[in-house]
Amino acid sequence: MSPPTLWTVFRLQLLMTLRTPDIAHVFVTTPLYTLVFLAIQVQAGRTDLAGYAVLAPALMALWSLALQCAGELVSQERDQGTLEAMAASPARYPVVVNVRIAAVTLLSAVSFAEAWLVAYGVFGLTVRIEHPALFVLAVLVSAAAMAGTASCVSALFVLAPSARALQNALSFPFYLLGGVLVPVSFLPEWLRPLSDLVFLSWSARLLRAALDPAAPAEPLAALAAVAVLGLAGGLTGTHLIGRMLRRVRTTGTLAQS
Repeated sequence: MSPPTLWTVFRLQLLMTLRTPDIAHVFVTTPLYTLVFLAIQVQAGRTDLAGYAVLAPALMALWSLALQCAGELVSQERDQGTLEAMAASPARYPVVVNVRIAAVTLLSAVSFAEAWLVAYGVFGLTVRIEHPALFVLAVLVSAAAMAGTASCVSALFVLAPSARALQNALSFPFYLLGGVLVPVSFLPEWLRPLSDLVFLSWSARLLRAALDPAAPAEPLAALAAVAVLGLAGGLTGTHLIGRMLRRVRTTGTLAQS
C-alpha cells in the first residue's frame, strides 16, 4: 500500500472514531479511575506514588481502545455488509486493520492529558515528567505495540461469532501481568517471568522511569523490548488475518455474524 493510501485509511478511522459514541466511554472512565486511584493514595499519605495512579488509567485506556477497535472493526464490517468488499479490495486487509487500530490507539493517548488534569485540578498534585524525551518515545512505542498486539486478536474475531467476550477476557489479565498499577515485583514469583512477555510491563517501567528524577536504568533496552514485542504481535496478526480470511473464503462464512 502506498503512503497516501495508508494516510487516507488512518485519517478516515480517526474521523469515524470521533463520531462513534461507544468510544467516548474510555475518555469518561479514565478520569474516574484516576480519581479512585489518587484518592486511595492521598488517603494513605502516599502522594509520592501519584505517578503510578496517573499512568495506570492512561495505559488502561490505550489497551482498552485497541482491543475494542480490534473487535468492533470486524464485527461492524460484517454487520454493515462491507467486509466482503474490504477483503476483495486491492489494499491488503491485514495492513488496513493494523493502520485503523493504530489510529484509534494514538487517539487514546489523550487519556494521559486527562489523568494529569485530574491530578492537578482535583488534588492539586503536579506530576512532573522528569525525562520528556523518554516519556514521548515510550508513549509512541507503546501505542504502536498495542496496535500490533491487538491486530493479533483481530484474526480471532474473523472467526468468532461474538468478539465481546474475548475483549473483556483480555483486558484485566494484561493489566495484572503488565504491572499497570501494581509493579511486577509485587506479583507471585511464578508469575513474574510471564510479565516479561507482556509489552505493557516494559511500557509501565519506561513511563515510571520518565517520571523519576533519577537517571533511567537501561531505557534503550526497555524501548527495544516494547518495539520487538509489538512488532512480533503485528507480524503475527498480519499473518493470522491473512490465513483466517483464506479459510472463511473457502468455507463461505466471511459474512456470517
